[in-house]
Formats: sequence, structure tokens, C-alpha cells
Amino acid sequence: MSSTNRPASEAFGRRRGVQAMRIVILGSGVVGTTAAYYLSKAGHEVTVLDRQPAAGMETSFANAGQVSPGYSSPWAGPGIPVKAVKWLLMHHRPLVVWPSLDPKLYFWLARMLANCTEAAYRRNKARMVRLAEFSRDALDELRKETGITYDERTLGTLQLFRTQKQLDHVHTDTDVLDVHGVPYDLLDPAGCIRAEPALARVRGKFVGGLRLPGDETGDAHIFTQRLAEICARQGVTFRYGVTVDALRQDGGRITGVALSGGEVLTADAYVAAMGSYTPALLAPLGIRLPVYPVKGYSITLPIVDPDAAPRSTVMDETYKVAITRLGDRIRVGGTAELAGFDLTLREPRRATLAYSVGDLFPAGGDIEKASFWTGLRPMTPDGTPIVGATRFANLYTNTGHGTLGWTMACGSGRVLADIIGGRAPEIDTSDLSVARYAEAA
Repeated sequence: MSSTNRPASEAFGRRRGVQAMRIVILGSGVVGTTAAYYLSKAGHEVTVLDRQPAAGMETSFANAGQVSPGYSSPWAGPGIPVKAVKWLLMHHRPLVVWPSLDPKLYFWLARMLANCTEAAYRRNKARMVRLAEFSRDALDELRKETGITYDERTLGTLQLFRTQKQLDHVHTDTDVLDVHGVPYDLLDPAGCIRAEPALARVRGKFVGGLRLPGDETGDAHIFTQRLAEICARQGVTFRYGVTVDALRQDGGRITGVALSGGEVLTADAYVAAMGSYTPALLAPLGIRLPVYPVKGYSITLPIVDPDAAPRSTVMDETYKVAITRLGDRIRVGGTAELAGFDLTLREPRRATLAYSVGDLFPAGGDIEKASFWTGLRPMTPDGTPIVGATRFANLYTNTGHGTLGWTMACGSGRVLADIIGGRAPEIDTSDLSVARYAEAA
């Protein structure tokens, strides 16, 4: 049964028997801020720490803008090693790997390759869709509860196939969608144009598409900043411009957060939500998170002709580029670049994004006025985030969401609040924590 058809659960945060705790969240991206919202709503005293001057200033700042449960898929899958070689040879290539001596990269790649089987793909996609569907419903409830706005639209996602071969392999994804009751439509070119009328101008450039009507769009940066304001009114404390040096521990518990300047902040529980920087924080504790930064890029351009722009999100399957309408702007996001923590803006990546949007929506926006951005997606080898408890009794993780942090943020925050509060989450989370890697070792 689709999550959209589930009976409404008891209002979150109104359950009895919750013991209030002091909780410190490390990171104020969309993942950390939504966790703060749900933990505060559950009655806890929450403090959020971030090195930036405001919420949502790093990976959440200019992502592709998709809330896409139906499109939630691991990058590791059957045939990916062969496809990766082809991508590396493309002029507008979706994958870029820079030479590196970093052993963490090769360890991560080896684990990813181990997940490139049919069985692993179906298992990992099922985990991701389960959390993403729940998260989309949680976002809908949050929107109704708070009245928050963020250039949101609920018009679905269209995965656009330029070749027949792409269309012929769509069953790998639709089989999993069928299992979870996720609605979708397989479309011919005319159907794609009905969903996205501006594509009529380039009708000969695609053969069909997969439409996911339950998907949404919105500006994650605007959402995160406005939700932080709502959290502050609920009593959450945000401390910006703060650098976390280390977590202190004793006897199987975290005893404090050591900050630059010598301050040690103490709490009853701690949530590590620092994206790609989380593994370095937890490694001294003996917790090895297989999370690696996968660099993504976006351009944002003003719309010049609304009728020639996308209505929602169009995924250009050939170049792995998402083209999303956000208010009076078009956000174009894509590329997987393995370059460690390097944040250099590289013009060839901009050219790929500009080519995709210019090829499909040539009259929609002004590419000459586009802003250019890059961020680090915290990716796990199996594509599934790491949400839940650790071997330390009062330390929890909320990281590894990869390209789907915006999609999974509300669901992750909501289940984490349940876990920390000692309640059973509303979905199965037994395969989301870091323990799954220890079990597979």
C-alpha cells in the first residue's frame, strides 16, 4: 500500500510518556534542522551547532530542488561499472573521477561495486523508497502544521529517456515501485508533452518517460532557513559560527562536544548530522562510517518565458541532470565528481548543466545570467542513509543521504526523534543504522 494511503498516525509530539532530554545536533543543513524540529516538537531541549553563519548554507544551499520518493534509487546497480566507463568517456559526462591517493575513496568504491548486483539494487532501493515515501508524507504534514512556504510544487517528476535502450530497462525500477505501491505512469512522447508542455518544442529528442506523480519540488535552502526560524520560536537554540573539534566519551557514552576555543558543551544525547564531514568526527570514537563526499554542481537561471520552462522536475536520464522549476527560477543540478573535499567550481561541469537545460528548454531561461554552485553529497556505498543509534548509548547518526537529503530529511528527523525518545518508529528502521555495515563485514 502506498504511504499516501496509510491511515493518519497519532499526531507526532503529542504522545505521552516522553522524557525530555537536552539534545545537541551537529549540523544545520536540511537534515539537521528537520531533526531539530521533530525533537523539539517531542518536548526535548535542542541546541544546533554549525560552523556557517546560518542554516542550510552548505549542501542544502542550491541542490536540485527535488523531493523525489519515486526516483529514489541507489547509484550502485547492475551494469553500472560498464555504464561508468561510458560516462567517463562522454563529452558532457555525468561522472568525473580525479586521480587520488586517498585509500578511503578506493575502499568506498570497492563497497559500491559490491552493491552492483540485482539483489543488492532491489534491497537498497526498497530501503530508500520506504524512507523517502514516509518522508514525503511527513513533509506534507509539516507544511500543513506550520504553513511554511519554499517555492514548493506538487506536480511530480518526469524521468525523460532520450534512447529506446533507457526506456527498455525501466522495469528494474518499476518492479520495486509496484512492490511499495508507488504510483507511476509510463509515457510515450505525447504523454511526456502533456506532463511538460514545453517539451513540445523539442519533441524529436526523447522517446518516452517515467512520470512519478507523487514527487514534489521546492527550494531546500529556503525551507531550511524558514524551518530554523520556526524551530527557534519553539525554543531551539541555534549557535552559528561554531567549530566542533571532537566528541568526548567515557564508559560507552558521549560526555560532551569540544568546541574550538576550549568550550565543552554537554547534553543527554547527541546527533551527528554533518553530512560528508561526519565520518571524520566519529572516526576517533572507533565508528567507521562508509560515507564519501560526491561533489555535485548546479546552476540557477531566471525564467524568461514561463511557457517554455519546465512545470516541475525533468530528469534528463542521459546526462543524469535534474531540471527543476523553483518559483521564477530554473535550478539545474547534476554531475557526480569524486574529488575528495575539493570545492573548486569547474567550468566543464557548468557546460554540461547548461547543455542539458538548453537542449530541452532552449527558450525557458537566461543561461547567461545563471549562478554556479557546488556542494558535497554524503554518499554511502549502498545509497541508503545511516540513521539511528550507534554503539555509544547516547550518540545517533543522521547522515549519508547522498543526493536525497532534501527528499528524506523530514522522514529521517521524525524516525530519529522516535528512536531517541524510546518509541517505535512508524516505519521499519532496522536496516538504516550503521550496524548494517558491521553485520555485512
